[in-house]
Amino acid sequence: MSDVQSDVTRFLERLAERRAERAANGPEPTWIAARRQAGAARFEALGFPTRRDEAWKYTDVRAIARGEFGLAQDAEFSKASAAALTLPIDAHRLTFVDGVFAPALSQLDDLPTGVHLLPLSQALAENHEAVGGPLGRLTGVEFSPFSALNTAFMEEGAVLRLAPGCVVEKPIILQFLSRNGSQPVMSHPRILIEAGGRSEARVIEHHVGEQEAANFTNLVEEIMLDRGAILTHYKLQEAPIADLHVASIHVEQARDAHYTSFNLNLGGGLVRNDLISELNGQGATANFYGLFYGQGRQHVDNHTLANHNAPLTFSNENYKGILDDRAHGVFNGKVVVKRDSQKIEGYQSNANLLLSDRAEIDAKPELEIYADDVKCSHGTTTGQLDADAVFALRTRGIDEQTARGLLTLAFAGEVLEEVDLDAIAERVELAVAGKLPERFNLAGLVEAAVALGDE
Repeated sequence: MSDVQSDVTRFLERLAERRAERAANGPEPTWIAARRQAGAARFEALGFPTRRDEAWKYTDVRAIARGEFGLAQDAEFSKASAAALTLPIDAHRLTFVDGVFAPALSQLDDLPTGVHLLPLSQALAENHEAVGGPLGRLTGVEFSPFSALNTAFMEEGAVLRLAPGCVVEKPIILQFLSRNGSQPVMSHPRILIEAGGRSEARVIEHHVGEQEAANFTNLVEEIMLDRGAILTHYKLQEAPIADLHVASIHVEQARDAHYTSFNLNLGGGLVRNDLISELNGQGATANFYGLFYGQGRQHVDNHTLANHNAPLTFSNENYKGILDDRAHGVFNGKVVVKRDSQKIEGYQSNANLLLSDRAEIDAKPELEIYADDVKCSHGTTTGQLDADAVFALRTRGIDEQTARGLLTLAFAGEVLEEVDLDAIAERVELAVAGKLPERFNLAGLVEAAVALGDE
């Protein structure tokens, strides 16, 4: 048996064990079993992607494929430890520990009328037919080997439904905690969000954990926005440095629906994000803001796709990468304008800052246009800190480390200025620039850094 076959077989054996554990608890709906079986069959046929696959040419997933991962059986996590990791935001909250729902760490008591938020396991038990329809409609087993693997293990995650016209004032946090246990574990969370017409909410997806944890998270997220719905989606990834993280996020937007993504990656040893938006109705708008920061030997791969499937749709993307030491970043952003999708606007920008001569970035912005009345642009840049700007700050009494931190933060400022939650902005600032003397005005900082560089 080859190493590749051995890797796949090991995961399938773990799946068979989990299937036997579920069977001991009684029968389950036929469609769920069939869906899981389809995922397992597709994963077995595909195997793990290799660098010979175009979509994975810069990302080596052998650390995942060769991992010996168990499955968590409980959600034990001290409240004090969880509190130290939790964002200090007044919010509705679902918490998972190594993929297992943790009711003691969740806050669901004061959900407003029109908001249905519950763990996937409960949604399947209470009304599995209503969940079964949308689940897997956007991200099926054909999307990637990892989406197939997620479907095979699918049993826990989050379901959020917003009634038409419902406006949720407080943010909704989906918190995923990673433990440092005796054995590395894997989790395959599934998130389903359905936003009714003209509803509005902010969802914060937060991945964080104990410092020594070394687990694998394989996330699939499906977001469906009805006409006029507005969703702001923060994905703050602060996983421990030895964690492995793969995420597939698929968004469907009806007429006049607005989706804004903040994809903020600070942790994880190996990270891959796929973000896709289907702009299906006139007036649909997608904003992608991304910031990835890597140090040591971290590897962060972001693939984005905006599909303009209807005329009069708009997408705007601004991704920034900051890489230090031997970190490796990947950015592949694509805008596709379908035939007859006239009068659309699609803008894409990627800028990267290398803080070390050994850091590396592979960037590939793409436009694919099949209509003629469009406004589109794309571009990418890579550079280093301006030595003159560092020197200018040092002549003003600022030590070199702080000067470099200030200029690095200034580079990130264009994305961070769009973040309207201070608790999230501060986490990013601390990771990128370290502990600075005070909270800086980012707009002024960007302007000052540019001016110093031009002196």
